[in-house]
Amino acid sequence: MLPKPTKNKKKAVLALLLVLAPAIILVAFSFIGCEHKFQKLEVFGEVKPFTFIDADNKIRNSSEFKNDIVLITTIQNDCPNACAISLWHLNQLIYQHIRKNAHKQMKQVRIISFLTDGKGEPLKNLNEIKLALNDLAEGYDPNLWILANGNPREIYNISNNGQTLLQKGDKYFGGEAFQELMLLIDKTGRLRMVLPGNEEGLIRRMKENIALLQKEYDKLKSQK
Repeated sequence: MLPKPTKNKKKAVLALLLVLAPAIILVAFSFIGCEHKFQKLEVFGEVKPFTFIDADNKIRNSSEFKNDIVLITTIQNDCPNACAISLWHLNQLIYQHIRKNAHKQMKQVRIISFLTDGKGEPLKNLNEIKLALNDLAEGYDPNLWILANGNPREIYNISNNGQTLLQKGDKYFGGEAFQELMLLIDKTGRLRMVLPGNEEGLIRRMKENIALLQKEYDKLKSQK
């Protein structure tokens, strides 16, 4: 027969439970509430199918990225000196993360940057900006960060709650708001986030939104 616990032992066990109880309760609630804490990005609209010509003069269609998460930006020949987005931060915070994790979950993420003249009009010759990206972006891979010749206004022509992305004004780069915007598009061609790309903090936030979208797909996959 096992010896009965002494009075002192009972007190010690009770004291230990009193100390650990708050931590145990917190851990339990964190597991119970984890489903509710999952943040899902809203859907802001459908992105129309689009075509473009890449730096190798190959005609590309948006349908080929149906299994990818796509980040769309503009880019200018004067980048990174005069650029609608902070190209250095886009490279360091998002592209390099994509490149270094391309064999993992980031393999489903692509960047497509449309070349404009700074005033919103498309430019055809991608050679100059391609050389600039090769110098700027370590391990530049044109399959991960795709340069595009096409009309970006057709892609940015999205309205939500009476607001359009094609706003104009002197406060915007080149007078065209869309040139400063990054579009996060999911695998079914839906717009899931819009953020300016002209500040480090906003590019960091976009990186977080990319991660949220990936978690959404991971969750769907685990439910199958």
